[in-house]
Amino acid sequence: MIGNRPVADSMSPSDGSFVTPGTSLSLDDDAVTGSGIGRHQNQWVALRSGTLSLGDELVDVISSVSTPMIPQEGEVIIGRVSRLHSKTAEIEILHIEGRENPNRTQDALHRTADIFVSEIVDRFMPSPGDGMRSRDIVRAKVIKSEPMVKASCKGDPALGVLHAICPVCGILLEVSDKTPDQNVTCGRCDYSGYRALSNGYGYGHIIPDGIDISPLNRGGERWTEEMDGRLGHDGARPYLSPMADYRRGENHKMPDSQIRRPTGRDGRPRREMHATTCTLCGTATKVPFEPTPGKPIRCRDCMDKIKSGEATKEELAKERELINKMKHEAEKAAGLKVFVGGLPHSATEEEIREVVEPHGSLKKVDIVTDREGSPKGFGFIVFDDPEQGRAAIKAMKDIKLGGRRLRFEEANSGGGGRGGRGNGKGRGDRRRRN
Repeated sequence: MIGNRPVADSMSPSDGSFVTPGTSLSLDDDAVTGSGIGRHQNQWVALRSGTLSLGDELVDVISSVSTPMIPQEGEVIIGRVSRLHSKTAEIEILHIEGRENPNRTQDALHRTADIFVSEIVDRFMPSPGDGMRSRDIVRAKVIKSEPMVKASCKGDPALGVLHAICPVCGILLEVSDKTPDQNVTCGRCDYSGYRALSNGYGYGHIIPDGIDISPLNRGGERWTEEMDGRLGHDGARPYLSPMADYRRGENHKMPDSQIRRPTGRDGRPRREMHATTCTLCGTATKVPFEPTPGKPIRCRDCMDKIKSGEATKEELAKERELINKMKHEAEKAAGLKVFVGGLPHSATEEEIREVVEPHGSLKKVDIVTDREGSPKGFGFIVFDDPEQGRAAIKAMKDIKLGGRRLRFEEANSGGGGRGGRGNGKGRGDRRRRN
């Protein structure tokens, strides 16, 4: 008998035995089992590794592996700063205080915590990198557990940076009050800086009695003019990896490839704004793209008016008139681009101008060539006056050059000829510009 239940096999695991998935168990067919035991081919088997528990009411396998740790709201965590973003510091969670379970396995989705810049210290701070740096060890309280862990270092002098190394030479930074708004210094080099210090700085997570260094954080105070100039008002230096941050230190020349453009509230690069005039109401406005002549450009109010259908027929007709005028002026300034086909391979710019310019002056002549620089038998010309160019196309139907009759067609906006002809800029094309 095992647990008041008969068994058929004397070798079956007994109460308290360690079993693994697939271990056969000799139990009554009507036994009440838990989630750790199942049936396979009319035989009871263990479904997980653990200790077999043969109770009077339930038979089950108690898992020998503890569930991964998930930080809960209100708990205190110890973590290491792994990344600095423009508005958050990402903390790798190393320990949850107060947990009696010796298992330290972290849940895969809760291994890091974010500390927003507003939760680092009780004073204005433009970026997380001004209060903590990569590789710093911090003590923080969990303020949100799902869907991702968020933590705070405010509200308790025991919270904050516990351990910080010099970003220049790598030794432990010492607490110092010699320079206003700078509370840490290096005993080896001339580095000094600011950290949102915990009262346990330099002692680990155990807070010693009779020590209070929180006044060095200068909570609620304004920054001095000198220190304000050192703060990361353009955001932290997120392009630096922890190792690069360690080697370069606080003051260094930013690589040209990493110079940050102005960003918006979402952290994305802010696009350059171009001054222009609304084509509907005529007021000055700005748009995040370079205006194209002959295209409608509207201010925000007029865009809303168009979407809601409140724009009148008179306003739209006046806008069309303005757009057509702008298009005509832009076309006149750019000239008329014309495709020229049937060019002899020996044709030169001077020869083309000689046969064309009697019908209208030219801005430019392009002879298309291949990768080796050999002419491909066609090119483009640009007339100064669009109207004069269109008249020239009609007048040059029978013009010949080098014994070959030339073809002239107005190039469309996409660069091709009218009859579906491409613009000749195939792969490998080169133009011999004159």
